[in-house]
Amino acid sequence: MIDMTHTIDAATLRTWLNDGQSLALFDVREHGQYGEGHPFFAVPLPYSRLELEVGRLAPRRAERIVLYDDGAGDVAARAARRLAQLGYTEVTLLAGGAPAWAAAGYVLFKGVNVPSKTFGELVEHAQHTPHLSADEFVARRAAGEPFVLVDGRTEDEHRKMTVPGALGCPNGELALRLPALLTNPNTPVVVHCAGRTRSIIGAQTLSNLGLPNPVLALENGTQGWYLAGHALEHGSERFADAVPSGPLLQAARNRSATLLQRFGLPSLSTAQAQQWLDDAHRTTYLFDIRTAQEFARRSIEGAVHAPGGQLIQATDCYIGVRGSRVIVFDDDGVRAPVIASWLYQLGFESAVLADGLDSAIEVRAWPQPDLGGGPRVIDAVALRQLHDEAAALAVVDLRESAAFDQGRAQGSVWSIRPRLLHALRSLGTTPDDPVVLLASEADVAALAWKDLLDAGYGNVFRADEGYQTWLSAGLAQAVDAEPLPRATRIDYLFFVHDRHEGNREAAKAYLAWETGLIGQCTPEELRVFRVPASAAAVPARSSASMLFF
Repeated sequence: MIDMTHTIDAATLRTWLNDGQSLALFDVREHGQYGEGHPFFAVPLPYSRLELEVGRLAPRRAERIVLYDDGAGDVAARAARRLAQLGYTEVTLLAGGAPAWAAAGYVLFKGVNVPSKTFGELVEHAQHTPHLSADEFVARRAAGEPFVLVDGRTEDEHRKMTVPGALGCPNGELALRLPALLTNPNTPVVVHCAGRTRSIIGAQTLSNLGLPNPVLALENGTQGWYLAGHALEHGSERFADAVPSGPLLQAARNRSATLLQRFGLPSLSTAQAQQWLDDAHRTTYLFDIRTAQEFARRSIEGAVHAPGGQLIQATDCYIGVRGSRVIVFDDDGVRAPVIASWLYQLGFESAVLADGLDSAIEVRAWPQPDLGGGPRVIDAVALRQLHDEAAALAVVDLRESAAFDQGRAQGSVWSIRPRLLHALRSLGTTPDDPVVLLASEADVAALAWKDLLDAGYGNVFRADEGYQTWLSAGLAQAVDAEPLPRATRIDYLFFVHDRHEGNREAAKAYLAWETGLIGQCTPEELRVFRVPASAAAVPARSSASMLFF
């Protein structure tokens, strides 16, 4: 059992972050709390999903780990006990949590994916990525100038909203799929996203590859488009699906291989990659950076799916350990070198797997939670019977707070794992009373059940299809229910979502946040990045050719 007195102060944590040793700094608060303010290198690992995600983020049980919460409760201590049960041996708590970090004079960064967002701004500053505004683009297109306009975000984001006429082509796919569309080397290519980062990284990717076409980032993406008074398109099904073959494919491979040479990155044989993965003293991640459809058809057993564009855009959602190594692979020899080059610039030791998808490599299993079977599962008939017969029934909705606000069971309460015991006690629910959990995921309900079981609640059920089970049972829905107070919705970050809901001020604030990130960083925080002073093919490991911020 972990010694719960093993804590460090903020100054010690800052020393650890800069001592050159591997470290995982996990924020175990929920998504909305994390997004309101966290240390630069903190990785989100919400307690509601702790055991489900920690093995992927920190696959080595001997990893040095620091946990923190809001300083006012025991969430970090509870998380530490759960990690000890999974076999993690080097877990420490930040005394006082996030408030203590701020009280020591260190910055708490608002938002999510902060290192990746900051990196995007540094790339634009260092490499002077060409861009044009929404109005400039509209004027040039109206004048008859041809463009290839691509949306570098995910397919779902593209469908939700895009600049009219854009082709969906996630950044991680650009190197492979775009050449088939470029019939004229003089046609400009414009890359957009929802804000800034993926526009910049997408455009700079094409520049780094040495494509002959002029390449520009659409400044401020769909938000800049909206703020300029232009209408967005919704429901687009245009995607760049073509893959080049023959000489076009070989040319794409050659361009990507040049990136490996420029940054001095290795292409590992199966034996070399296996040595990295088997190293008991250092964490190595193995990522399949292809599309979800390709990953579903076939991958290397044990590899994590991390679409290349999203791996760069949201690195902290995939890589939990600072000082780790990363191996990426594809099945075409085009996409993986591009992603490895960006990971290197983000500060990671990165490599590609030479044999790609055909590599016979073995990945050590992650720490997996023992969910103990979970709570008893009931269908609509059993739920109806329980509802009609129980003298005191507590119905707790564990779905996302946004879903709860859209429709809920009459008499139910919304809660989330770190606040579940408090919710039941505030209802007057005793350990002998029946409790029904409505959840979107069975595993999330099982984690909540474990906490309830430890607290003495032994009469817990899970509706087999969540809220739908309640509806199928013919039980009443709440009518004219008040929305949850914002302060209650700790799983939801309004700062991020409001900008896409027609809130002009939120969109402006978000763009100001992105452009202001560099100014909030300390030299130590910026020093991790290795951004070339230009996109020219220079020996990248020479300090003269790199900007170490």
